[in-house]
Amino acid sequence: MSDVVVAGVGMHPWGKWGRNFVEYGVVAARAALQDAGIAWRDVQFVAGADTMRNGYPGYVSGATFAQALGWTGARVSSSYAACASGSTALESARAEILAGRCDVALVVGADTTPKGFLAPNAGDRPDDPDWLRFRLLGATNPTYFALYARRRMALYGATEADFAQVRAKNARHGLENPNARYRKDFSVDDVLASAMVADPLRLLEICATSDGGAAVILTSADWAKRHGVADRVKVRAISTVTPTFPQTVIEMPNFSTDSGVAFSADAVTPFKAAIAQGAYEESGIGPEDLSLAEVYDLSSALELDWYEDIGLCKAGEAERLLHDGDTEIGGRIPVNASGGLACFGEAVPAQALAQVCELTWQLRGQAGARQVEGATVGITANQGLFGHGSSVLLST
Repeated sequence: MSDVVVAGVGMHPWGKWGRNFVEYGVVAARAALQDAGIAWRDVQFVAGADTMRNGYPGYVSGATFAQALGWTGARVSSSYAACASGSTALESARAEILAGRCDVALVVGADTTPKGFLAPNAGDRPDDPDWLRFRLLGATNPTYFALYARRRMALYGATEADFAQVRAKNARHGLENPNARYRKDFSVDDVLASAMVADPLRLLEICATSDGGAAVILTSADWAKRHGVADRVKVRAISTVTPTFPQTVIEMPNFSTDSGVAFSADAVTPFKAAIAQGAYEESGIGPEDLSLAEVYDLSSALELDWYEDIGLCKAGEAERLLHDGDTEIGGRIPVNASGGLACFGEAVPAQALAQVCELTWQLRGQAGARQVEGATVGITANQGLFGHGSSVLLST
């Protein structure tokens, strides 16, 4: 398989700006083009990550961003996979390059979000587990995250202090990220003193909804070489797996075969573990080769689960990694050096691309005060609704 190069990355800072999502995407796209040293007219394919909250332009994001940047005749695609939309769009662009249909692709995701919790889209969907948890259980996202936290406490003895330590770690990392929305240091005691939202999770342990944008320029290795574009960072794998039967209900911990206690571990790989496993199998790179990881910390408790899901340790050992300092910058395998969603919040179609931006800066040695020394391999992990998995593996 030919190499695909990450030639440029760019972001619009996260916040609560209240402007049109297209503005954020255009800022991010232009930053990525400038980073790559590539002119907009050289882009042959535009892959947009969709946002469902911003009307028809959000449903056809590829064409929306292409129009905003200026029609050039480039081919477009638009991808929706909830929180995994960015990775799905990235895979669409990579596939075009690998198929020889283009040499230069732009991938963009941006969002403007409402205040409060993200609600499900309208309409009855009785076979959709997320619709069911909202409508039948009344389980908004914080409640859902709390169920996962309680599961971890019951299975492995995790404590509220463990969850608070994850948030304190990410706060320290996010202090050094100019694109982060929240850049404030919090101690474990500060976190534990914040308001309880969904027991055992507190206000500082649940990510907010945010506005923001991110963009990535991909090129073929041959094109990069011919045009003098830096080709240090390569896409080694993109995993967009779905669950494996019998995990037919995928989003309800303790009520489904997603639970590790519901079936033999030898029967089928749990869905979240399969996400990163797909990237490892495609690339031939394993968790032992990683320099860092960016994972989907919708809550501080979920980050601990991801340590195990991406193979950094065995089940029940995540707390040890945390307390040993392994997942800190300067530790064996830093996790969320960007500050994670704890410091950014959710700008849904942009967040998987933001993870790729962070890995790219880290692998180039351009992350400034949050730099992971000697980083050569990084992985992202992300999960969307409706059975979308998302993992991107980059290396130098």
